[in-house]
Amino acid sequence: MPDRATPPSREFEAAVESMRAAVVRPELRIEDFPAPGSLAPNASALAADVFPGRHADDSPLGTGRFVLLHDPDGQEAWGGRFRVVCFAQAPLETDIGLDPFVADVAWSWLVDALDSRGARYMAASGTATKILSTGYGELAKQGDGAQLELRASWSPLDGDIRPHVEGWGELLCMLAGLPPRSDGVTALPRRRNRG
Repeated sequence: MPDRATPPSREFEAAVESMRAAVVRPELRIEDFPAPGSLAPNASALAADVFPGRHADDSPLGTGRFVLLHDPDGQEAWGGRFRVVCFAQAPLETDIGLDPFVADVAWSWLVDALDSRGARYMAASGTATKILSTGYGELAKQGDGAQLELRASWSPLDGDIRPHVEGWGELLCMLAGLPPRSDGVTALPRRRNRG
């Protein structure tokens, strides 16, 4: 277990400053979030929710978490001193959730978003999970639904975390069905509430 009595290094503090300097789309609301305390000597986390541009629609379209881990001694499994762990989740149209390639698309969006922002990283890994649901009994009126979750991690090659946060933020917005900010990329349709 990491020694919490050791103060954060200047390297970690600079990385957190760069993380908080990220510029994201106006539809994405980001705030500090309690970081897990047992994964590394230093950690900082962000939580994000996607909100529509119109005030009439007040429910989140997607949500996510971004955690920056730092071990000044490095970790062999990370291949360095930093590791990012992130989560992104969004509802989908049910027919999109049935598409066998939707998980592949979500992973490619993450990689493309990181690469397009110049994020330098290695050892990327993750899972994409499609969740299909049908309501019964009192929940029958909700009908069928689908959701996509992406959990990923990678090792930044330096302490400039800004492009990593910006890539993750763009992924969240694209999963939520907002038009992409990159040429040649198409967003998934948003799930429409049945009501």
